[in-house]
Amino acid sequence: MFKDPETWVAISFLLFAGLILYFRMPGMVLKALDGRASAIARELDEARKLRAEAEALLADYKQRTANAKAEAAAILAQAEQEAAAYAKEARATFDEIIARRLSAAEQKIKLEEEKARKQIRAQAAGLAVAAAEQLIGQKVTGKAGEAMVTASLDRLKKRLH
Repeated sequence: MFKDPETWVAISFLLFAGLILYFRMPGMVLKALDGRASAIARELDEARKLRAEAEALLADYKQRTANAKAEAAAILAQAEQEAAAYAKEARATFDEIIARRLSAAEQKIKLEEEKARKQIRAQAAGLAVAAAEQLIGQKVTGKAGEAMVTASLDRLKKRLH
């Protein structure tokens, strides 16, 4: 019986099993496995919490992004409205300035035309008086001629001015 290798294997197995039971190895193995299982459970709980936090952060980020886009669109729309109002105001101011300058230019033109007419009348009157003096001076002499020239000059001046 001791020469048979199977016997020794059986004895070794029984001794090994006895030592394991004597040192309470199954309890230690169960404790180690239970500890590992509880550690894994804690890690899973922590992972769930982290995932929930990440999802909350993602939702918050998406909300902030949507709010920022809406705010940017509102700012852009307001800027476009302000630019349009400013352009309209600038156009109105420009039109007003052009109208004032055009009016001022027309007034200057009228004044210059009137001034030119007065100068032409004055020159024509001067020429007419000189021509009349020459004609009268050649034909009428004496005190009667002088009186007639003076009276005619006075009448001409009154009519022209």
